[in-house]
Amino acid sequence: MKKIKIESELEVFEDFSELPQEIQRLMEAAFEARDSAYAPYSEFHVGAALLLSNGKVIKGSNQENAAYPSGLCAERTAIYYAGANFPDETLEVMAISATAKHRPTTTPIPPCGACRQAIAEYEVKQKQPVVIYFMGASGKIFKSDSLSNLLPFLFTQEYL
Repeated sequence: MKKIKIESELEVFEDFSELPQEIQRLMEAAFEARDSAYAPYSEFHVGAALLLSNGKVIKGSNQENAAYPSGLCAERTAIYYAGANFPDETLEVMAISATAKHRPTTTPIPPCGACRQAIAEYEVKQKQPVVIYFMGASGKIFKSDSLSNLLPFLFTQEYL
């Protein structure tokens, strides 16, 4: 038997003001998207903003449904919209902000497993990483230079 060690490297910004201006604007778009979330069941609001290679910003928010599996996360809402409407553009940077409605979250909230897999699909498709910034409603912001930091064992078409 052999053990392997997997490490991830993230940058930590202590405060929103430490972010580069372009990323502050992208995160503000994620805040706007978060405010438009439809989350009557979980009351957990998530917003994502995606910067495309053409400079366009695509926003997505979580959309819940009484039939729970029918809802969709903010990250996938944004990614699938971008893929459907801008298929030749690459996904450059994603900003994510999430919070509970009645208890503002100050801990960085990463994408869920399904969203990580969706982001991974686009990294493989475009042969280029997606830089991901994520935070709660306030507080520290984490930056990952690639989804592979958050999902080290990617499931890709190579296994099919």
